[in-house]
Amino acid sequence: MNNETNNSGMALPEKGLAGLPAELRLLLEGQWQDFCASSDEVAKLVLDDERLALSLCRVWASSDFVAKACLRYPAMLQALINESHLQAKCSSDHYKQSLSRLLENAGDDNYLGVLLRQFRRREMVRIAWRDIAGWADLNEALRDLSALACACVEVSLACLHQWQSAELGTPMGELSGKPQSLVVLGMGKLGAGELNYSSDIDLIFAYPEEGQTQGGRRFEQSNSEYFIRLGRRLINAINQQTADGYVFRVDMRLRPFGDAGPLAISFDAMENYYQTHGREWERYAMVKAAAIAGDHEAGAELMTILRPFVYRRYLDYGAFESLREMKGMIAAEVKRKGMENNVKLGPGGIREVEFIGQAYQLIRGGRDKALQIRPIQQVLALLVEKDLLPAYVVDSLQSAYVFLRQAENRLQAMADQQTHTLPAGELERQRLVVAMGCDSWRSFDLQLRKHMSTVHDAFQQVFAAPQREQAAEQGSDYDVIWNRSASEEHAIAVLQNNGYQQPQEVLRLLQRLREGSAFRRLSSRGRERLDRLMPLLLGAVTALDNSEEVLARVISLIEAIARRTAYLALLVENPMALSQVVKLFAASPWIAKHLARYPVLLDELLDARTLYAPPDRTGLEVELRSALEQVGGDLEQQMEVLRHFKQANVLRVAAADVMGFFPLMIVSDHLTEIAEVVMQQVVSIAYQHLQAKHGRPQCLGDDSNLHEPGFLVIAYGKMGGIELGYSSDLDVVFLQGNYNCGGHTDGDSATDNMVFFARMGQRIIHIMTALTPSGSLYEIDSRLRPNGDAGMLVSDLNSFAIYQENDAWTWEHQALVRARVVAGDVKLAKRFGVIRAKVLARERKPQQLQTEVREMRQKMRGSLSKAEAGMFDLKQDPGGIADIEFIVQYAVLRWAPQHPALMAWTDNIRLLETLATEGLLVEADAQLLADAYRSYRAAVHQLGLQEMKAVLPEQEFVDLRQGVTRIWQDLLEKVE
Repeated sequence: MNNETNNSGMALPEKGLAGLPAELRLLLEGQWQDFCASSDEVAKLVLDDERLALSLCRVWASSDFVAKACLRYPAMLQALINESHLQAKCSSDHYKQSLSRLLENAGDDNYLGVLLRQFRRREMVRIAWRDIAGWADLNEALRDLSALACACVEVSLACLHQWQSAELGTPMGELSGKPQSLVVLGMGKLGAGELNYSSDIDLIFAYPEEGQTQGGRRFEQSNSEYFIRLGRRLINAINQQTADGYVFRVDMRLRPFGDAGPLAISFDAMENYYQTHGREWERYAMVKAAAIAGDHEAGAELMTILRPFVYRRYLDYGAFESLREMKGMIAAEVKRKGMENNVKLGPGGIREVEFIGQAYQLIRGGRDKALQIRPIQQVLALLVEKDLLPAYVVDSLQSAYVFLRQAENRLQAMADQQTHTLPAGELERQRLVVAMGCDSWRSFDLQLRKHMSTVHDAFQQVFAAPQREQAAEQGSDYDVIWNRSASEEHAIAVLQNNGYQQPQEVLRLLQRLREGSAFRRLSSRGRERLDRLMPLLLGAVTALDNSEEVLARVISLIEAIARRTAYLALLVENPMALSQVVKLFAASPWIAKHLARYPVLLDELLDARTLYAPPDRTGLEVELRSALEQVGGDLEQQMEVLRHFKQANVLRVAAADVMGFFPLMIVSDHLTEIAEVVMQQVVSIAYQHLQAKHGRPQCLGDDSNLHEPGFLVIAYGKMGGIELGYSSDLDVVFLQGNYNCGGHTDGDSATDNMVFFARMGQRIIHIMTALTPSGSLYEIDSRLRPNGDAGMLVSDLNSFAIYQENDAWTWEHQALVRARVVAGDVKLAKRFGVIRAKVLARERKPQQLQTEVREMRQKMRGSLSKAEAGMFDLKQDPGGIADIEFIVQYAVLRWAPQHPALMAWTDNIRLLETLATEGLLVEADAQLLADAYRSYRAAVHQLGLQEMKAVLPEQEFVDLRQGVTRIWQDLLEKVE
């Protein structure tokens, strides 16, 4: 129909019609003529707004559903235009508020259904119009579609619950005695706020407690019967096809036991189902679940109950395997039904984008709560932020997702039908081309194929099974050894041919594993994973000099992790992790035991960039703060976070150490920094918990104002000297600033300041030393406090000063040489520094000092040396580490009064450098002591990583030992 011959005399703008294919233009002009004939007033309203008229050309050409709805219900279009509802974004609560007003007069289920369908029609026309016209981006369209569905469910449920409870009574909780309401979980895209244009809505119904109804006009019934009946009424109101169509198709098959299960179940029953019967695909389904209607407070409680099922506390690399299997079944179905042109399920379709994001959520979401979100675009953005996928990959996935979802929505908006398959008919293809703003079908198809190819490539990269492919390439030699399908003679020959020196020992180790309790307790899935892992492991260790020893260590790890088969999946799925396990286990039995004890650390082996590059002090602080923020104020979870942080970072240091990436002093620096960062957070946590209960300690100062007295942790020994080893205790003293001023905390449950600080010291020690499922943090030794075990756990600073001045032994002053503040109040720390300097700078009688230091060292040698005849104890024997430490301490106490530079440092190396600079030691002697100290400690570190005592044959380090002994004699045995 030509514009000039339009009966109404009202032509659509040529600008809007010009780009349309001839067939589609003819159809649109016919629909417009019919519309003008029946609704000329609304037609004039459209033409008075050029932007609206231009958009109508594109929208009606693209969507037969929108065009027919406007033709049949012109008053609907008129209202949308007059209310400016079509032209503007709506607020997030628009649908719920509008529908609530509309349903105020709905008196029964039938009228409710009519009003719902009218409301749905109007809003679907609006959403489709804005989407196709380009007035709304994808996120707005998905948000509005989801909000519309949620509002229809929630407002309908409120009406039905009110009507039904008036008749049958209010359902009451058996235990709580409180009124009960239905909780509706929205699954899939509805729960994530990503609903498509013509989607089913997947729902699950639950209620908090069992019980009975009370106060109804009819007989009482159980909560179960009540909510099942309510659920059926809700489904009928939304799902039933009437003369006005339907609101949304409802799918209840995701509920526990599917169609065979009750329509609504209690929270307890739901929790029991997922703990006992929950399957992997149900975890995947629950990633996007959200409480969308009913009692939202109870809904939040239910989601908390279900979270442990969805998100495992450990890294669940079995998710890759499960999702790979699910995708395989989908791919088979797509191929069987010839659905390769399906933008949702086909190769490179929407589902593959979702699988990529949700795989990382299922694997890491239990450890990283930031990943426990539902919208897939936000998930993808997080994967870049957390360095799990490269930015360029995520950018391409995001672009593809937007294109595919827009294509899906506009495909479905053509006729308001649920379809994901590209059309074959020419007219439908023309509609989709116009809706997508493309020049031709070829242009659209090229863009689509490019995006889908990009998605599929990324999917293949993420879900590739390199270990499985590697095993296939290696052949079946190791398979037949592991599954015992080969004779012993053949197995021995295979092992010998592949470089094993002790093949019978290998067979014995494999037999031990197969016959052990860990293997017997494996599930069928666990055995499948182990069957894939063991041939790979046999191949990985074969080239090592100590292959049998390493195999034994890895088998010990497998026995430790067997109950958590997700760890087996991690090693199967990640060649890098298995490679690092073999490399590190070959280098250090200490690392092997560390990982077997804390298998959650296997995650650290996935990326060699971070494994061998421990973070610096700032990085450690940021990492720990971020991890603690995720668990809030729960002390138990805070303790677990602290332990994982310490164990993971010590592993990184050990890995870098055994691989030769660090010199000795850097190792000690890192280990000390880890301990300091932990201690500072522990002090903060202990303070926060006590402050929440008692308030802040307050003390009247010299200026007559209230101040916080302050708290300090003083590190002695190896921590004070920045010389921690892998298994070092922490020698600490706790001090506080409350001195002769009384005072108490300012909280509702106030307590004396002294009691507050004593409890704080106790709380710090508890957090540090308590044995949890993740072990302990550090052993704490606080015996260096004034009066040792007989003294107060937390002393005030002034009492500490008096004790050091008047009562402390010389060995306690020696210990003070290495003392430094590692946590606490800055002002109080300065006061401690003054006290320490004053004590160290005290004038001492040289001969008396010599005697006291020498006698203390002799006592230590007699009680602490672990060397047998012909062996040298690196720490305690003459010429060893302790001698060097005592030399330095003696020198500081001897000369600090005249040389205050000696009080600046607490570590032996810099103190030795200062002694040389100040002319107190011959430079060659200072260098010899420093070289000996570094060499001894390097040996101690290495022996520790080999699970060996710090003892070597006496032939080792002879020259250094003689040099240290000579200097000892010169300084501490010659009478001055």
